[in-house]
Amino acid sequence: MAVTTRRQRQTQRGTRLARWLSYAALGLVVVLLLGLAGGYAYARRSLPRTSGELALPGLRAPVTVYRDEWGVPHIVAENEHDLYMAQGYVVAQDRLFHLDLTRRAAAGRLAEVIGPSQLETDKFFRALNLKRAAEASVRAYSPWATELLEAYAAGVNAYIEEAIAHKRLPVEFTLLGYVPEPWTPVDSALIGKIMAYDLGGNFEAEVYRLQLRNTVGAELADQLMPAYPADGITMIRYRAGSAADDQEATPRAMAVVDREAAPGSVAAGERTSVAGSSLDLSGLLALLRAPDEGRGSNNWVISGELTRTGKPLLANDPHLGARTPSIWYEQHLVIPGQINAYGVMFPGAPGIVIGQNDRIAWGVTNTNPDVQDLYIERRNPDNPYQFEYMGRWEDAQVYRELIPVKGQDPVPFEVVVTRHGPIISEVAGDADNRPEEALALKWTAHMGTPELEAVLLFLKARNWEEFRDALRSFHVPTQNFVFADVEGTIAYRTGGLVPIRRQGDGLLPVPGWTDEYEWTGFVPFEQMPEAVNPPEGYIVTANNKVIDDAYPYFLTYSWAQPYRAMRIVEMIEAARGDLTTDHMRAMQVDYTNLHARTLLPVLLPAVEQADLGEPARSALALLKAWDHVDSADQGAPLVFHLWWDELTRRLYQPLMGEALYKRMADKGNVTDLALLAAAEGRPNGWIEAAGGLERLAVESFLAAVDRAVALQGRDPSRWAWGRYHRLQPPHPVGSAAAPLGWLFNPTRYPIGGSGVTVGAMSFGADGMVRTFAPWRQVVDLADPTGNSWSIVTPGQSGHFLSPHYDDQSPLHQRGDLLRRDFTGYTAGRALRLVPDGQ
Repeated sequence: MAVTTRRQRQTQRGTRLARWLSYAALGLVVVLLLGLAGGYAYARRSLPRTSGELALPGLRAPVTVYRDEWGVPHIVAENEHDLYMAQGYVVAQDRLFHLDLTRRAAAGRLAEVIGPSQLETDKFFRALNLKRAAEASVRAYSPWATELLEAYAAGVNAYIEEAIAHKRLPVEFTLLGYVPEPWTPVDSALIGKIMAYDLGGNFEAEVYRLQLRNTVGAELADQLMPAYPADGITMIRYRAGSAADDQEATPRAMAVVDREAAPGSVAAGERTSVAGSSLDLSGLLALLRAPDEGRGSNNWVISGELTRTGKPLLANDPHLGARTPSIWYEQHLVIPGQINAYGVMFPGAPGIVIGQNDRIAWGVTNTNPDVQDLYIERRNPDNPYQFEYMGRWEDAQVYRELIPVKGQDPVPFEVVVTRHGPIISEVAGDADNRPEEALALKWTAHMGTPELEAVLLFLKARNWEEFRDALRSFHVPTQNFVFADVEGTIAYRTGGLVPIRRQGDGLLPVPGWTDEYEWTGFVPFEQMPEAVNPPEGYIVTANNKVIDDAYPYFLTYSWAQPYRAMRIVEMIEAARGDLTTDHMRAMQVDYTNLHARTLLPVLLPAVEQADLGEPARSALALLKAWDHVDSADQGAPLVFHLWWDELTRRLYQPLMGEALYKRMADKGNVTDLALLAAAEGRPNGWIEAAGGLERLAVESFLAAVDRAVALQGRDPSRWAWGRYHRLQPPHPVGSAAAPLGWLFNPTRYPIGGSGVTVGAMSFGADGMVRTFAPWRQVVDLADPTGNSWSIVTPGQSGHFLSPHYDDQSPLHQRGDLLRRDFTGYTAGRALRLVPDGQ
C-alpha cells in the first residue's frame, strides 16, 4: 500500500509539474503572439554574438572564434589558458541552459527551480553523492590541469555575467524564473560524474536481481543471470603474460558459454553470491531508470592493409539519449604549431573527448564494466548512524542538507555514507523508519578521478604511445578506446578503473559487515585489455564481449547482444581490401537486423502451423519474405519488433510483475539463449510457465498483429515501420509542457533501424526513438584534415531561434555526414575576443 501511495504522489507531482509548465507555456505563447515584434526580439536577445570584437576579462592574448555554416566554432588561440577560456565562453553562448540543467540534475538541485515534482529525483542524486565526488576529483588534478579547468570556468562565467547584465539569458531561464550561478571547476568535474552514471547501471541491475529473488525465488531468478552467446564475437584472445603484445584481437567467436548449463544462464549457481536480505526495494526500484539495451556505441578501426588508400580508417558513433540540444557539442580547437584538434565534448567540460587531430583519431564505446557493488549494511538498533563491520559498530559520515524547493519550504535530507559508500536504499523510504539493513553503493566514480586531465592530453597526442600514456589518467567511466594514426598504427585499449574483488561476482548485493567482499585494488594499467596492429587488420567494439575467459581479471558478465559487432565484421569482410570512407559512412546507418535473422527460424515454425485468420496470415507472409532490414518503409520490422515486445512481456511479467519487468536487466541475451535452448528441447522455468515455446510464439505473434492493426489498420501491405518508429529528440521544457513542444522540440521524422542494428535506434512503447547516435564520425588517416566526416543531431545550438538548432536533422534522416572544415573556416563569421582593456 505504501508503494502505491508513493507512486500516486509522484504521479500527482508530475501532473502538477505538467500543469504548471503548461500555464507557463501558455503565458509565453501569449507573450510571443501578442508582443509580436517585441516578443520575438526578446527571444532573439540570447542568440550569441558571432562577429565583431568583445573584451573578455582574464584573456592573456587575442583569440579568434570562427563559426562555419553549421555553427561549429573554430577557436584559434595563442596559448592553452586562452584556448580553454574561449571554449568555455563559446559553449556558454550556445548551451548555457544545457550546462546549468545538467549540473543541477547531477547535484540534486532541480526542485529548486522547477518545484516539488523533482524532489524525489533530487534526493536520489544527492544520495549518490556525486557533488562530493566531483570535489574530490578537482583536488586530484595536477596544477596544469587545474589552471585549465579554472580558465574554462572563467570563460563560462564571463558569458553568464554578460548575459545577465544585458538581459540576454536564454528564454528557458525566464520561463523558470531564475538566473544561473557562477560556474566552477567542480561543475566541470560533475559533468564527468553524471556521464559515469549515465553509462553505468550495475547497481541498478543488482537492485532488480535482489528484488527478483525476493519475488520469484532463487531458482527462477538465477535463470535470468546475464549470459553471452557461444557464437558471439569476443574481440581479444588473451594469452598468458602481462605485456600488451600477449593479447591479440580476433573477430572470431570464443567458446564463452556453457550451453549445457541451465538455459538462459551461464553456470548461474556457480557465479551467484548474495547475502539473504528482507529489504523491500520496491520504492527504490521505482526511482531507477528502465534499462535501455540500445544504449551503447559502435567503433571500429581498420588497418591500411584493408583500405583503398593504404592508410587506416576509423569510425565511431556513440549511442546516447535522444535529447535537444544534443548531448554533444562539436568544436575545432587550434593553437598554431601545437594543437589542431576537432571533435566533441560534453558541454560544461574542457577539451575534446572523442575526435581527432591532424595526426591521430580516436573513438569510444562503453565497456559495460562492473564497477559498482551494493553492500548490505547492518545497522545498530541503538544508533541509526552506526553499521557493523568485523564485529564492531562503525560510525557513518552524515551530511545534513536542506533541499530548496520552489514554492515551498526547504526539505531536510541526510546523506549517510558508510565505509563502502552512500546509503541509497532509503531515498524513497520513511526517514523516521530506518530498517535494520540498508544498501550502500561502492563505485569508482566516488573516487577523486582526473579523467578530464586525460581528455586535455588526448588532443595533443601525436602517436599511440602518447595517447596510451594519456589514458593512465582516464579512470571513470571505463571505456573501449580505438585509435589510428597517420603512420598506420591501429590499436585498442580498455581505459578506466576496474576493481579486483576478494570474492564475489558483482551480480547481487554482498554482506557489508565482513571484509570477505572488499575490493583489494584495481586491474593494473599494464594488464588492461589491449591490442595493437592485430593480424585480422581491424578492431571492432559494439559493447560486445571484450576479451575471452582466459583473461585473469573480471570485467563484467553483462555484455551487449553481439549482433551489431557481428554485422560490422560482416561488412568489413565483404569489402576487404577496398574500404573507403564511403563504406564507413554507409556502415554506420546499416539497418540489417541479425537478431531477427537469428530468432525467426526458431519462432516462425510454430506460427506457420497455427490456424491463422486475416490479417495474421498476411503479417506472417511479410515476415517470411523479409530481407531482415529494419527499413522505415517496410511493414515486416513493425511486426517483428511488436512481436518481440509481446513475447518478452508474456514470458516475464506474469511471474515477476510489471515493476520488475520494466527494470529487467540483460533481457536481450538471456531471452535469446533461453529461446534457442527451448527450440532444442531444453526450456527453462520461465518458458514452461508461459506454456512452452510454441504457445508463447503463437500467442505473442497474434497479440503483435492486433497491436499493428490498432496502429496502422487491417491491411498489412500498408504497414510501415517508419510510421511508428520516429525520431524527435525532446527538449526538457518542450517535453514537460505540451504547449511549448511546437516551439522547443525539433523536427519529427520516420527513421529505420532499431536497438540491435548498427544504425542503432532503440525506441519506447510509443515508437519514439529513445537512444540513437547523436554524433557520428569517420576519419581517413590518409588525409585526416581533408577527408574526415561528422554530424551532430539535431544541431549545434541550444537556442530554438538559431538556424543551427535543428539544421542537421535532415542530414541525419538521410544518413549523411558533413565533411569537417579544417581550413576553410576562416571565411566564416569571426568573433575576436581580446583581453580587457586592449
